[in-house]
Amino acid sequence: QVQLVESGGGLVQPGGSLRLSCEASGSIFNFNAMGWYRQAPGKQREMVARIFSGGSTAFKDSVKGRFTISRDYAKNTLYLQMNDLRPEDTALYYCNLVLNYINYWGQGTQVTVSS
Repeated sequence: QVQLVESGGGLVQPGGSLRLSCEASGSIFNFNAMGWYRQAPGKQREMVARIFSGGSTAFKDSVKGRFTISRDYAKNTLYLQMNDLRPEDTALYYCNLVLNYINYWGQGTQVTVSS
């Protein structure tokens, strides 16, 4: 059974940075995609960044140039480096894994951008 545990969220001022981590347990060698989604109060969950098994990546337009997604294969950990954070980035951030075309989700980590 695959489990995903996120960490790294918190309160940060506009313009600040955070790095989210998602540690996966279990064998995820043959993953299809991993990524980060977010959900703000009253809004639908949206894709923020994804990395695919072939190494390609995809980003939400509003985070391009500010967020970076990466993976440490040895640690089974996915990262989201978030720079130049804005109040509109405030949301609950979820880690997602697609393994054998099955979706797995973490519990989420809160990111709040406020002065």
